[in-house]
Amino acid sequence: MDDNALKQLQDSLDLSFRDQGLLCLALTHPSYVNEHPEEAGVSNQRLEFLGDAVIDLVVARELYERLPGLDEGDLTELRSQVVRGQVLARVARRLGLGRHLLLGQGEASAGGKDRDSNLAAVMEALVGAVFVDRGYAASQRLVSRILKPELAQVRAEGVSKDAKSQLQERMQRDGRGTPGYQMVSAEGPPHKRSFTMQVVVDGQALGTGQGSRRVDAERHAAAQALKAME
Repeated sequence: MDDNALKQLQDSLDLSFRDQGLLCLALTHPSYVNEHPEEAGVSNQRLEFLGDAVIDLVVARELYERLPGLDEGDLTELRSQVVRGQVLARVARRLGLGRHLLLGQGEASAGGKDRDSNLAAVMEALVGAVFVDRGYAASQRLVSRILKPELAQVRAEGVSKDAKSQLQERMQRDGRGTPGYQMVSAEGPPHKRSFTMQVVVDGQALGTGQGSRRVDAERHAAAQALKAME
């Protein structure tokens, strides 16, 4: 990546890296390393791992400080809503990170610059790079700023903890069957699992939800089903 592109990205994010190589590394997808091993020795996966932990910590602290009335379970659910892959991918799109990704030719031609998993990964890797380059305070400011809309949204909407109970009561009232929950997928490394669950009534899929725990994904699926019936 040329210096002008790196400067443009840093200016757009209001960042200034001491080590420009860290920023390049954060943008380097494993597919690029596979196709250019002599140029790029490693990918952004280690920075992704680190950034994932930093984002979790920053979001947890924000929620802990701003929502003193919520218990551990509610705080965990709200955090999972903010840090899940789809949300991080949306933020990465908003920041225009996809166009700066270094991808292998095959991944690029397959639409890799707009793939949710790649965008979420580069978002985490960028935060990890800022942490290594500038320390926790700088990475905390970045995460709080770029996730501000998402944090505000979950604080305003609160916890959809009773969605499963509400859906079951609605089905009973309408004379329908008991909601059942089926796993659609379980993805991601052990430290960052993402479950997708589907709620089914009388053989009909009514809603789908995601979460870092199965129970969270079930709640979100139930909430989606209730919203669709409004």
